[in-house]
Amino acid sequence: MSETPQQPHWTARQARLGGLFSVAASLVWIVQAWVIARLLADLLLGKDSPVLALALAFLALGVLRAALDSRGQAMLGRAAAARIAALRDEIIAREAATVTPSGHGGAGALAALATEKAEALRPALLRYAPARQRVMVLPPVIVLLTAWFSWAPAAVLLMAGPLIPLFMALVGWAAKEASARQMAEIGSLTDLLADRLAALSDLRLIGAGPQVIDGFAAASDTLRHRTMAVLRVAFLSSTVLELFSALAVAMIAVWVGFSLLGQVTWGAWGGSLSPFAGIFILLLAPDFFQPLRDLAAAWHDKSAADAVTEEVHGWRDDPRPALPGIGGRAAPLSFDGLSSRGLVLQRGGRPLYWPDLTIRPGESLALSGASGSGKTTLLRLLAGLEQPDAGTIRMGETPLTPEIADRWRATLGWMPQAPHFLGRSLRYNIGFGDRPDPQLLERTHVAPILATLPRGDLTRLGETGAGLSGGEARRVMLARALQGQPALLLADEPTADLDAKTASDIIDGLLAHVAAGGTLIAASHDPRLISRLSRHVALGAEQ
Repeated sequence: MSETPQQPHWTARQARLGGLFSVAASLVWIVQAWVIARLLADLLLGKDSPVLALALAFLALGVLRAALDSRGQAMLGRAAAARIAALRDEIIAREAATVTPSGHGGAGALAALATEKAEALRPALLRYAPARQRVMVLPPVIVLLTAWFSWAPAAVLLMAGPLIPLFMALVGWAAKEASARQMAEIGSLTDLLADRLAALSDLRLIGAGPQVIDGFAAASDTLRHRTMAVLRVAFLSSTVLELFSALAVAMIAVWVGFSLLGQVTWGAWGGSLSPFAGIFILLLAPDFFQPLRDLAAAWHDKSAADAVTEEVHGWRDDPRPALPGIGGRAAPLSFDGLSSRGLVLQRGGRPLYWPDLTIRPGESLALSGASGSGKTTLLRLLAGLEQPDAGTIRMGETPLTPEIADRWRATLGWMPQAPHFLGRSLRYNIGFGDRPDPQLLERTHVAPILATLPRGDLTRLGETGAGLSGGEARRVMLARALQGQPALLLADEPTADLDAKTASDIIDGLLAHVAAGGTLIAASHDPRLISRLSRHVALGAEQ
């Protein structure tokens, strides 16, 4: 499980220290076992024993062990939270700063990666990582202490110990594959849910509810089978561990018992086994396997975390062009017209070409053409949302470069074809903190919409404009594009799929911007809009 690039150094240090505290807490038990063995051996042999002192020492060691374990878990928890937060910040920052969508699933899959799948890293960091550190320290220490008193039980531990990691590794291969399939199914199901929610109103209109429910039932059933496969592997690894550990502890207990009864005279170093040594070995034997038990219990957590880590690596390795600029607020440029020369962009394995364009302040230009001719892509290039592979775009004499992309975009208004909103009030969705201009709301025909909403412009909207019709959402998008009084407005299919009255209102709002001295470039199939703009350029495949 590699670190995320944004993860601070102290996070990895916190994880290491948390693991060391966990190891120290486990080692305290060895001292507690010595105290118990000393007390019981004295009682069996009839010796005078400082019972109160030993009891207080055992209690103090228990408090120390609990404190060390609590401290370690707290540090591991902070490290896990910091790593997950860093991964989520990385996903959000990169997706906000890239031009094209990820090739590793849709919005639902990315949301699942940033939420549910990222959480799969937490159990691995809290349980698997410290368990692995304990396995590296505690079993060797216990074997050495056991061998100090007797070589026979130490040999049993040495024979049983390596078999457990061997079988866990064999089981782990299957666990990793099962976890990867489960994580992929979670992403697919989340993508399906996001797509169906986006089209919920349309699905209800066409009566496709039963088919959607059947699709969800089939997808969830597939995910259930994937999850059960992971659980079967987890139970199998635990069963293998318990079998070997139970056999080994039983063998040691039988040998210690017969040795203390004098029936077995071999296995100790040149003499009989003392009661203290026998009890101490019996107390240590189960703890030899306890770190391995913890590791087996967290093995499926590690498999799930590995599956998520591989997905994250695949997402990071997906080459996508970055959004020009840094995406911050900037002062707009002085608008002296816009021109483009020799624009070429590779898209889908083929180059797209556009004719040279020039538009002066106060003009309006319509871009038309068949689907796939590059109207939307041209608008994105002119808006500084993408960079061409060849050619130049200038605002007056100023070329569009990544260094001035933020100021370039501050000069423009952008009206995309598909309305998108923040989950906040209508007022915020128009002005982003500034109160919308009442005259602007009148020109864009948004004012009548406010009278129909329960809280006016304070009505909270969903991401798809819940509570607004398609035409109303398009008017709000126009008001948002014109709120900052941009010198140039870029509109992508502003009247698509609208009735005649709503389309006329949108056209009037666009022309009002031109009448006020603004400049307009609109990509459209609508002859009503094209005929009312001052210039028209038809894009075709041959261009």
